[in-house]
Amino acid sequence: MPDRISHAELDSLLDRLRLGVGASDLHGSLSGYLCAGGSADAHAWPHALELEGGEGGWGDEGLFARLYERCRAQLDHEDLGFEPLLPDEQQPLAVRGDALVEWCRGFLGGVGLAGDARTRALSADAREILGDLGTIASSRFDYDGDEGDENALVEVLEFVRIGVLLLRDEMTRGPRRGGRGAAASRRVH
Repeated sequence: MPDRISHAELDSLLDRLRLGVGASDLHGSLSGYLCAGGSADAHAWPHALELEGGEGGWGDEGLFARLYERCRAQLDHEDLGFEPLLPDEQQPLAVRGDALVEWCRGFLGGVGLAGDARTRALSADAREILGDLGTIASSRFDYDGDEGDENALVEVLEFVRIGVLLLRDEMTRGPRRGGRGAAASRRVH
């Protein structure tokens, strides 16, 4: 799998380039685009996501290519190795929670930019997952600062992670006949 890219590393580059998008939002957009069958390659995906480079271009195009390759490899990983790109666990809970909301917003936007032909034929389960991601994307989390909040965020993150993999499975392979979509066939444990 390509080298890991940290949230801080990507966020720093995006700030320098003044693209007006955060690391979680961008990774979510790329993930949604790839899940929905977006066809841009490692060098053209920023344009497919309608991002415009600054006066100096993209700066470190190698980082954008690595992000693409890493995201694609994680989505294709047979052992469910996909992880949304979020701030590390040393960051405050509120920062990580807000980043997950941004990631979900980006994901839904990326699915939309890939085209809606695949989303029209989704199973009821997949449509429900997309709806749940929409609910998360429009949420604002409140925190009491206790361990319960941390556990809740971990559960929501795991739901998002597995939901994205199930959507990817169905959008790239299509729903199966006989009831539940292809998403139900993917090994979860």
